[in-house]
Amino acid sequence: MKTAENAIASSTGTVHTGLRHDAARDLAAVAVLVLVLSVALGMAAGLGADYSAKALLVYAVGVWLVWRALGAHPHPRFGPANRVTLARLGSMALLAALVGEDLPRPPLADMPTAAWWLVGVATVTAVADAADGALARRSGLASAFGARFDMETDAAFTLVLCALVLQAGQAGAWVLAAGLMRYAFVAAARPWPWLAGALPPSRRRQTVCVVQITTLIVCLGPIVSPGLAVWLAALSLVLLTLSFAIDVRTLARQRPTPQET
Repeated sequence: MKTAENAIASSTGTVHTGLRHDAARDLAAVAVLVLVLSVALGMAAGLGADYSAKALLVYAVGVWLVWRALGAHPHPRFGPANRVTLARLGSMALLAALVGEDLPRPPLADMPTAAWWLVGVATVTAVADAADGALARRSGLASAFGARFDMETDAAFTLVLCALVLQAGQAGAWVLAAGLMRYAFVAAARPWPWLAGALPPSRRRQTVCVVQITTLIVCLGPIVSPGLAVWLAALSLVLLTLSFAIDVRTLARQRPTPQET
């Protein structure tokens, strides 16, 4: 974690000209795709006139964060793995823009077609996460930038899914805790810097992330009753909380003692 944090912190460094051109092209291409899809989806689903504007705004925030962090990218090309993550960012923006719209709304059983489309888009977004890491290693373009980009996209995607589960009436406001936990952890590192320490790669952490996202997507299914969704979301939240607790304990044990500082 500390390596990724330091890499992002150094984002004001010199950026290869070819990388800027490569990244700008990819960022613009996905922006056009988000615009076209948001307009089409808005018309097909009868969403509000501001749906496309919201989707582009969410994507624009992501673009700004990616652009300012390019200095942490050690390669002269943006790379196929980052393109996959960028596509996932665009898909997440389309889903995030649904917050406040009439889709999804309770009860989900009354709008099965729209709900299944929502589940399908969310599933494709989640499954694509399995491709970027392998692409980065295969292309020889793995980096702390790419790892951080992927992690932050996952975090935002989780928060969006939580908001949609709440909007669909499948769980109470407590479900947002799953999406906010990552951001609370980062915020807590300011008063307690030892929380920003390095953590070793963890299969447990990856598995819990997959379980969390999968469970939230399942909760959006029109055949899943609110009662069942509450239990599924609660169990996955418990797993996520335990995973964070394990990481906090690990970081607490390796924090420097007063003598070391």
